[in-house]
Amino acid sequence: MKIVDRMRYMQRNVSGIMKAAGYVVVLVMVLGVVACAGSLPSSDVVVEANSATMKQFLLGPEDILEVAVWKSEELTQKEVVVRPDGKIGIPLIGDVDASGRTADELASHIAGLLKKFKENPSVSVKVREVNSYYVYVLGDVAKPGKYQLKSQATVLQALAMAGGFTLYAAKNKMQVRRTVVGQDGVSKDFTIPARYDDLMSGTGAIKDFVLKTGDLVVVPTRVW
Repeated sequence: MKIVDRMRYMQRNVSGIMKAAGYVVVLVMVLGVVACAGSLPSSDVVVEANSATMKQFLLGPEDILEVAVWKSEELTQKEVVVRPDGKIGIPLIGDVDASGRTADELASHIAGLLKKFKENPSVSVKVREVNSYYVYVLGDVAKPGKYQLKSQATVLQALAMAGGFTLYAAKNKMQVRRTVVGQDGVSKDFTIPARYDDLMSGTGAIKDFVLKTGDLVVVPTRVW
């Protein structure tokens, strides 16, 4: 084989190898994009993660309330405890569902029920003591357990209360497990991804979010 032919043969081989390498790079990039897309949380999970706010505290069992009805001392109650079934007792109207409502929502609901007995009732509800708000932090944290809180907390705040991660924690595989009971009484379970790097940077689809009572923060062990 002449030298010129050998050179042409080598050029064709090099060109073929370069094309094959290019195909491999493109394939890897496509697979990476698909993998990233597959790992993104669904829209309903993102909505649920952001459904609680610091300004919206939902009442629950054992919370102590003050229910005041304007110009009606017989209906006003200085201290009423939300029962385990989520109800409170109000004179004239009986049991009222309090659990799952804000204080303002409960006041409006009571006022609506009192219209049968009183003209234009004005009702206010104040939370005197919070006893229903708690979260769990389990897995590879310094102090796992149940945390009874007097105010709402975010995922990062709950982690701080639990003493932070252990050496073996898979911090970017952290999850928050939540059960939501709808108005129809049907419960729905959510598993919300809570990557530590995203919570800290605030750049992910799910940022540091407010926990709901009963939420379970799970920190798995790193796979070496």
